Amino acid sequence: MTIKIRAARDSDADQISAIYMPYVTGSAISFETKPPSAAEMLERMHGYDQLYPWLVATTEDDDAVLGYAYASRFRDRPAYRYTVETSIYLGGGVAGQGVGRLLYSALIETLIAQDFTQAIAVISLPNEHSIALHEATGFRRAGIVREIGYKSGQWHDIGMWQRELSEPTEPPRDPKPFATSGLVGPK
Repeated sequence: MTIKIRAARDSDADQISAIYMPYVTGSAISFETKPPSAAEMLERMHGYDQLYPWLVATTEDDDAVLGYAYASRFRDRPAYRYTVETSIYLGGGVAGQGVGRLLYSALIETLIAQDFTQAIAVISLPNEHSIALHEATGFRRAGIVREIGYKSGQWHDIGMWQRELSEPTEPPRDPKPFATSGLVGPK
């Protein structure tokens, strides 16, 4: 199977929503309790004036979405605007085939081209597969926050992983919108 990485399209919202649903309804990997509809997912994809990338991994032959990765605002305060929070979700049956690494690498390279300086990943624990993927793509453990989310009848910890994207400059460069920089493939 040949994998292609591309920017998410509006028409992908249904498949993205379907990939995300089991993470919401059947696990504590996501702390959401109600799966977002395709329309809600589309709103998220268009949020923040399209500053942040949303990427999908697809099969080359039929363009079926196998997984998606995106960046979002890390925190609301202006001083955080150089940092992003990253997320990745894969559809059933593709874990362990290199799709996640290819997709996340493209996201990281794109964020570097946009001039973001740091990426933060927040991982619900335990989640060895996600930890392995993040560490394989250059993230380092930054800390654990204990018993922060309550879902499925129990408290869950989160881990924070951090990856430097580029050397901070003084004064800092404002990040370029994804619409300007576009997708940068994995290296």
